[in-house]
Amino acid sequence: MIKFQEIDLKDREWIDACLKEADLRGCEYSFANNFIWRRVYGPQVALVEGFYCTRNGKGEEKAYSYPAGKGDIKPVIEALVQDAKDRGEVFILRGIPEDKAEELEELFPGKFDIKTDRGDSDYIYSVEKMASLAGKKLHGKRNHIARFKDNPNWIFEEITKENIEEVFEMNLKWCKLYEHLQDESLEHELCAVKEAFAHFEELGLKGGCIRRDGEIVAYSIGEPLNSDTFVIHIEKAFPDIQGAYPMINQQFVQHFCMDYAYVNREEDLGDEGLRRAKLSYYPEIIYDKYTATLKEEQQ
Repeated sequence: MIKFQEIDLKDREWIDACLKEADLRGCEYSFANNFIWRRVYGPQVALVEGFYCTRNGKGEEKAYSYPAGKGDIKPVIEALVQDAKDRGEVFILRGIPEDKAEELEELFPGKFDIKTDRGDSDYIYSVEKMASLAGKKLHGKRNHIARFKDNPNWIFEEITKENIEEVFEMNLKWCKLYEHLQDESLEHELCAVKEAFAHFEELGLKGGCIRRDGEIVAYSIGEPLNSDTFVIHIEKAFPDIQGAYPMINQQFVQHFCMDYAYVNREEDLGDEGLRRAKLSYYPEIIYDKYTATLKEEQQ
């Protein structure tokens, strides 16, 4: 069996090197993303034939992520298939970009059932469009921002060690509004947020917040994902303040993303409200990701 281990901060250097070689746009191809969600999804990592491989999941069903690296991927997939067999598990490979799904079928014709789930698709936007919100379709977003700016006593701040505790307090206030302890998904998200704040500098995260009348009312956290895309991991704003969400969205892009062509705002996980919100910004790309399951006769 492959010697998988729990992801640790000391793994960042070699994992980032593999991710840079792969240059993938999927939001899961981020060391920080896997690290902050480790207590929820239990990712284990291994270096296989020069590729970054992960094995995720708690409970009975485990799945591997599409390997990240450069070179011949076929022996890497074969090694993962054998690892699942040795563990007595069904082999499942997730997070496969569309072009890689086609490559997988070419390398292993007829061996996998390959499907996509719309809830797993990333929303990728033009940085230029998100920074300017120009055009008729985004007129409503500009109006909301104008209403936010009706109160001129606001500022955008970068998240630093001086204000990070205050930003986290704002996150806790946001959670109370949604009674997060009664919602398992929000409870899991709070766990990831705590990890992001606790290891902010070590993970190389970038963050910004907005104060209005001296109080933090919105914040966003992300990082460079690949050569042309920045990814937003966390974004929160008080829902009763008109324009707070589009305001932090635009300000964050203007301050941190202008050296990139695209910004990835991750998946909607099948949540209809979240899907409507993400579609309302008219994404440049709906980045579909595929899941491959080894057919029963191949097990």
